[in-house]
Amino acid sequence: MSKTVLVTGGAGYIGAHACKALAKAGYEPVAYDNLVYGHREAVRWGPLIEGDLADRPLLAETIRQHGIEAVIHFAAYAYVGESIEKPEKYFHNNVVNSFGLMETLLDTGVKKMVFSSTCATYGLPETMPIREDTPQHPVNPYGETKLMIERALHWHDVAHGLRHVALRYFNAAGADPDGEIGEDHSPETHLIPLILDAAAGKRAQIDVFGTDYPTPDGTAIRDYIHVQDLAEAHVLALRYLEKGGESLALNLGTGTGHSVRDTIAAARRITGKPIPSRDTTRRPGDPPVLVADATKARATLGWAPSLDSLDRIIGTAWAWHQKRFVENPARKAAH
Repeated sequence: MSKTVLVTGGAGYIGAHACKALAKAGYEPVAYDNLVYGHREAVRWGPLIEGDLADRPLLAETIRQHGIEAVIHFAAYAYVGESIEKPEKYFHNNVVNSFGLMETLLDTGVKKMVFSSTCATYGLPETMPIREDTPQHPVNPYGETKLMIERALHWHDVAHGLRHVALRYFNAAGADPDGEIGEDHSPETHLIPLILDAAAGKRAQIDVFGTDYPTPDGTAIRDYIHVQDLAEAHVLALRYLEKGGESLALNLGTGTGHSVRDTIAAARRITGKPIPSRDTTRRPGDPPVLVADATKARATLGWAPSLDSLDRIIGTAWAWHQKRFVENPARKAAH
């Protein structure tokens, strides 16, 4: 009989890919999502429970009814700019509701969690690549909320034995190579889908925020990791906990950085489209470079990204983009 895993935010971008990876690995994923940002049609590898994390009775009922043995916790608001404008929204949802989830897990006897964290907990790191022991000094409420949950998980483990793996993602990108699911945010803020919107004629151009960074071409550098590789890391983290592994935090990235200009150039090559761009000023709080040292994840989980080339990442995203938007002109460019 397959083990049942609760996936909060299972109708979202990374959550849906994780559900597919879990099902492929022999688990039964139960997606728990309020569908504020998630999509009902993305839940294809197990049941969907439509509910909010704040609804603790429903959460407890779901855990008991489905015999949940572990949870993968994605559910969170994740727009950095919005978090600065509305910190109360982010602390209530990302922190208060996560505390409620942890209490519900203790009440129902679930002692294993894989937590969706972020490189935003590091803030503006002074050295590259970023290791797990790099000081964590978030510069926005989004990163602060994720760090608060990492710290809360540590103390819940000490007090109650709630073991966890906190996975600090770098820049998730790409789409399911089979074309079944992909990135579909509203509003869209991620660079690669915005570039592809411009390639598809859904926006006039792609804005380049900052051309005076201390980088080879003056634009910011980011470490893009394919969403399928991220999803598979969650399965490996779950198996690590099942084997009795101790709680820990791990970076997930490729270790290779790509500038904004490099990414636009790659998209032009792959799509065959001109993709107009416009240079503009920096955004507050954007670090010049964010690149992961994921050595620890490779050593601890046996994880290695297999779709780690920028061309492959953009290629799968473009295939999804065409299927989802170009072939359906009535659909919004950034749902």
